[in-house]
Amino acid sequence: MNVPEPKYEDCIIFLLAKAYQKAHSTFKKRLIDYGLTPIQHLILEALWQEDGQSAGDIGKKLVLDGATLSGVLDRLAAGNWIKKEPDPDDKRMIRVYLAEKVKTLRPRLAAERNRANEEILHNLTLEEKVLLKRLLRDVHA
Repeated sequence: MNVPEPKYEDCIIFLLAKAYQKAHSTFKKRLIDYGLTPIQHLILEALWQEDGQSAGDIGKKLVLDGATLSGVLDRLAAGNWIKKEPDPDDKRMIRVYLAEKVKTLRPRLAAERNRANEEILHNLTLEEKVLLKRLLRDVHA
């Protein structure tokens, strides 16, 4: 018995990839005036939750490999978004701190993120938004 191949439009990998592309593009457009990328913003968000984390801890929390994280942190430091300092107790470890300009821009950047989320999810009901978040958390867990 031949089982028909599913259409690519019904493939979860395709659907997730297209949803990611739309979300990434929408947020990227909102951040362009700030000179930030979505991944840079994500790192700033992690530091807003806990400033002074080690680079390794940021990578673990955001599931970023060391090479990717290192490059992003270097660009954030070059743009004066963050400061990288050796850990006082372990000089081999780098601690990452928010620069002052980020602290003052936080409300505006958070508003941009919220507007991007609303734009991406505008066709969904509140219940659908809650369900989508739960399902996405379950998928990546």
